[in-house]
Amino acid sequence: MEKHDTMREEAGISVRLVDVWDVEAIADLYRAGGWWNEAWDPADLAALIAGSFAFAVAIDTVAGIAVGMGRVISDGVSDGYVQDLVVLPGYRGQGVGTMILSTLLDYCRSAGVTWVALVAEPGTETFYNALGFRRMEGHIPMRWYPENR
Repeated sequence: MEKHDTMREEAGISVRLVDVWDVEAIADLYRAGGWWNEAWDPADLAALIAGSFAFAVAIDTVAGIAVGMGRVISDGVSDGYVQDLVVLPGYRGQGVGTMILSTLLDYCRSAGVTWVALVAEPGTETFYNALGFRRMEGHIPMRWYPENR
């Protein structure tokens, strides 16, 4: 399946896999998720989008704005990791996150990448469970903090 051919549409929301997108709109989505550092340059997001294995944007087709996004990072052969799934607050609880994640997972499956993981924020486990994710018992999520070395 070609990335550009992947699109899901439902109730005025369209989800597309893209290689480029308006970086200011993506920065706004990162802000909505609480993940943006104002010292960052939104122009750097172009490389983030292009360098992702799959980058999905949800668009309100009536308002013409990006209302959510998510991405998968992967080598395209074995493992994939869902990264940065976010939906604007006014669009949450309407299935937009499910549409984004389903689009990403369908693309991974079509590419043969079936080991897909993520680190979920507290309170989101039920959402991810409904889409087939389970806790990886016996594993501990970790992050590198170079400033602490």
